[in-house]
Amino acid sequence: RVLELEPKLEVCGTSARGKGAIDFLGQYAPDILLLDLNLKDYSGLELIKDLRSSGFTQPILVISMFDELLYAERVLKAGANGYMMKDQATETVVEGVLSILGGDVYLSETMRKEVLQRIVKSPGQSERHLLDALTDREIEVLGLIGQGHEPKEVAQYLGISPKTVAVHRGRLREKL
Repeated sequence: RVLELEPKLEVCGTSARGKGAIDFLGQYAPDILLLDLNLKDYSGLELIKDLRSSGFTQPILVISMFDELLYAERVLKAGANGYMMKDQATETVVEGVLSILGGDVYLSETMRKEVLQRIVKSPGQSERHLLDALTDREIEVLGLIGQGHEPKEVAQYLGISPKTVAVHRGRLREKL
């Protein structure tokens, strides 16, 4: 609704599913894609990677409830152009969209400070944050478990077997 009130912008469609978004993007050529990582049938991180590998070049702004300290860097590495938390989106979504359409990368002020702190604290060093050792899938499993989902629910949501969830949980314990 916020975007619809902005005269410079026009919303051309929505989809709650990753597969629907792929079909939609095949029919239309939006100037920017706003993406939630929490899709019903697809991992948002995987969707970004799949879109980029299939030649989708339009900018992507991720708007998610997932903690930006965990996800912002990952979505940028996957090919997105920005990240914002849903609780900040009402106030900043237009700014984020226009910034990205202007060729910039968009991050919240909090995340920009975090990135700069990492650079200042360890210039040129290869010191890694614990979470940097986790794969994207492990981060997804960790996030869903942290939200209180049972392993069976995690498996169903991610489209993987419960045994695979157990393997990811074991790796998470080892790494963390």
